[in-house]
Amino acid sequence: MAKVVNLNKVRKQKAREAADQQAAENRARFGRTREQRLLDEARAEEAQRRMDQLRRDPPPEDPGR
Repeated sequence: MAKVVNLNKVRKQKAREAADQQAAENRARFGRTREQRLLDEARAEEAQRRMDQLRRDPPPEDPGR
């Protein structure tokens, strides 16, 4: 015989698991201190500056040709 399953309980359990997953993602994204956020911003700005310094501009076009 097959086991009888209450579909409402299964649906609710699935919703709870989805909510727990979303909560974990939000904790990871928003649960950081101000110092951590500022450090990440400073690192991103430094990386952008380095990329800008390494950028090679195309040579200017010669209008005499």
